[in-house]
Amino acid sequence: MTILDGQQKAPLYEAIVNYSEGRKISFHTPGHKHGRGIPKIFQQYVGEKIFRLDLSVMQEIDSLHEPNSVIKEAQILAAKAYGAEYSFFLVNGTTGGNQAMILSTCNPGDKIIIPRNAHKSVISAVILAGAEPIYIMPKIDDQLNVILNLTPDQVREACQAHPDAKAVLITNPTYFGLTTDLEAIAEIVHRDDKILLVDEAHGPHYHFHPAFPKSAMSSGADMCVQSTHKHLSALSQGSMLHVQGFRVDILRLKTTLQMLQTTSPSYIILSSLDLTRRQMALEGETLWTRVIDMCEQTRKKINQISGLHCLTRDEIKSKSSLDLDITKLTISSKDINISGYDLAKILSSEYGIQVELSDFHNLLVFVSIGNTNKEMKYFSQALRKILIDYKDMIVNQKKRKSINFPQFMPKKVVNPRKALTGVTRKIPFKRSIGKICSEIVCPYPPGIPVLCPGEVVTQEIYSYLMSVLDSGARVNGQSDGRLQTIKVLDEVQMDDDQTALLL
Repeated sequence: MTILDGQQKAPLYEAIVNYSEGRKISFHTPGHKHGRGIPKIFQQYVGEKIFRLDLSVMQEIDSLHEPNSVIKEAQILAAKAYGAEYSFFLVNGTTGGNQAMILSTCNPGDKIIIPRNAHKSVISAVILAGAEPIYIMPKIDDQLNVILNLTPDQVREACQAHPDAKAVLITNPTYFGLTTDLEAIAEIVHRDDKILLVDEAHGPHYHFHPAFPKSAMSSGADMCVQSTHKHLSALSQGSMLHVQGFRVDILRLKTTLQMLQTTSPSYIILSSLDLTRRQMALEGETLWTRVIDMCEQTRKKINQISGLHCLTRDEIKSKSSLDLDITKLTISSKDINISGYDLAKILSSEYGIQVELSDFHNLLVFVSIGNTNKEMKYFSQALRKILIDYKDMIVNQKKRKSINFPQFMPKKVVNPRKALTGVTRKIPFKRSIGKICSEIVCPYPPGIPVLCPGEVVTQEIYSYLMSVLDSGARVNGQSDGRLQTIKVLDEVQMDDDQTALLL
């Protein structure tokens, strides 16, 4: 990758450091006053300098809400580095970015096409906007035990069925690193004069190496949001929102961001975004070449362990038009009698290894520029040793019952926002069949909402969720973490049309 003009600079970080070194007397927020008021135990552990960078909005270091100097310059450099026309720094993660994309695009009542496996921040944004979600259920590959991404054909069918939809949101990549043909989807969406939004939380690195799937901006998306902290080197909560083209109302987007983002942003997070952009622009291809090599070597070693299988790019490409981010290792134990949950527990307790996610069949491992060859070798060796040490347990324990995600969607009879904000009551979950859910019920993993506000609880959904809880997975989003009770819409509040949909 060629070095872009000006990318050697980090204007925001440099301004923050310069201000900090000035050692001005502080009669302004934050209250710890350059760290002097910080509890000593905290200061002793992390050092003193970090607190000097925790500053308030001042002329010398610009304002996130109305940037006109160093933040503005840093965002312009980010747009050039990521191939966008506009880039915006986010300090409340991709959650805030997803909300900003939808709230700046959709009005109450507008239809938006989204995948059912969208992050819950997308669902919350639809609720906040008062929009009408049109869900597409991604296919599930039972052989590979992974949830696939949406295909262009699925998007085309949804657009044809809902020509009045305002926008289409695609999650690319999925949590497990599966990507779709965004260029083809952009052509379909734009042909129908709709706006293409992309939740690219797990793909902020795509623009910086030719071996990766194409990024959302390179594929023609109108807006995308990336978790710069998830796979790059920004601090947690640091994300970016990128925009291009004429379909996005930039003034409305800026206003929406002002409403969603704090007026007291962390300049430490902001400066980490500035430095991460510089790092990727100058060193990205070199850094990711090393990571790609580590991942492919580790994938080969795991696939030589009897009973385990690490998903490959060729497998995904041979089965569909999808692609795979090879820095994500999905390791299946479905062919032996040990769950992903058990593997994750053993890795953590006995080997000091923490994976990103485990489910009934899989481990999910994220690898980035912060990982080393030594760590990768240790990981593959640990997996091999676990299967040897626990051989008797694996052979003798009770055969695991497979739990497959239901490939159906419940009927939506009430707008999600109305269902969430309407008059509700809490009832035992076992008595909720036939009632209208008024909260999000989302098993982790796989992280796909089984119920959203406004949808009808069915016997199939009840049975599935009980099986999920019995397997040890957690279900979140609802008011009762144990799911013994659930909030449902008071049917007295429903009109005749909504009541008829229940019948």
